[in-house]
Amino acid sequence: MSSTESNALILGITGASGAILGRVALQLACAQPRIEELHVVVSENAARVAREELGIADLATENYIERLLGTRPAKIRQYDNGNVGAAIASGSFAVRGMLVAPCSMGTLAAIAHGMSNNLIERAADVCLKERRRLALAVRETPLSRVHLGNMLAAHDAGATLFPVMPAFYDGAQTMEQALVQFVSRALAHVGFRPETAFEWQGGSQG
Repeated sequence: MSSTESNALILGITGASGAILGRVALQLACAQPRIEELHVVVSENAARVAREELGIADLATENYIERLLGTRPAKIRQYDNGNVGAAIASGSFAVRGMLVAPCSMGTLAAIAHGMSNNLIERAADVCLKERRRLALAVRETPLSRVHLGNMLAAHDAGATLFPVMPAFYDGAQTMEQALVQFVSRALAHVGFRPETAFEWQGGSQG
């Protein structure tokens, strides 16, 4: 099976602020029937931020999925971020693409410059070298010249930069609703557009 035919997605969750984004990404990817395999990598810092931002005291990388979703769906396979020998670290393993949400500035820098110090970075590097889809939901503000340079380098290498900038035209009433639409658009860019995603049909004539 070629990577473009594959119904597998890699989801990397890093320690950038915005742990709720990781939870929404997990929820939507698990609910997407076209995603038959979901390969998840959670960094240690992601678990730490989630403990603080989501108020889950006993959350760790090992129980991250169960604590955020309440269960572990059969389609999920989770890997240790230090396991650079995992299946998703090889270009011979077919996946459609990868979403990193949220993506820290440190992870962005590593991906932009091919560092591959951990599995999230290596899996992203593989997507770039194999010309597979890679979306990076970068989360930081304000942005320094270093951040902007790394974003441009990642873009030039083939990644799609998806700064966490929720839409305002879909009528969302809560942060979670806005993030559902944001993640839906990110998933569309890696080949898995949810059928429930909001689609603009044009405004009224003024």
